[in-house]
Amino acid sequence: MPRLAQVLAAIDAANDADPDRSEGSPAARLYGERMTAELERLFPDASDALRIAARGQHIERWTSPRANYPEGREGYLTWRRDLGAYHAGRVGTIMTEAGYDAPTIAQVGAMLRKEGIKRDPEVQALEDVICFTFLRWYFKPFASGRDADALQRIVVKTARKMSADARARVLAEFDLPAPLAAAFRA
Repeated sequence: MPRLAQVLAAIDAANDADPDRSEGSPAARLYGERMTAELERLFPDASDALRIAARGQHIERWTSPRANYPEGREGYLTWRRDLGAYHAGRVGTIMTEAGYDAPTIAQVGAMLRKEGIKRDPEVQALEDVICFTFLRWYFKPFASGRDADALQRIVVKTARKMSADARARVLAEFDLPAPLAAAFRA
């Protein structure tokens, strides 16, 4: 088996243990598959590193619940940093076992820790894929029952993370209400 296929299969196997089956499949595995589908659509010529980072973005995420961290922004940011470090380490181990070299493993780790958004094209590509995956698969259930002002703030933060090209694609591909669409025009 080629090493890319070996790594993706190992990530999927790890994510098969996710106890959340609310959509019929392990949630982390489904998320990885959705990330891969968006990556293929947006960046069909993606490098192995970017393909691995997209699939491993939430590897075993359920093992570190948000509830284990303090409420508020600082607790949230700490949780996100810890998850990024965990995901990078876990995927790095899988990549090592498949024979990837240290620079490629470090590159994937930087992507998973989101080091270089707006500066590194592959980190930015991963962030764009993350945002598209959120908008396509998770936004509607996330938005249900949320206060309009809070939802607007979340959409603005999402749009800020995206490249100009990705924001333009959002406007072309999604039918967003005017106040939400405005965030992608900025």
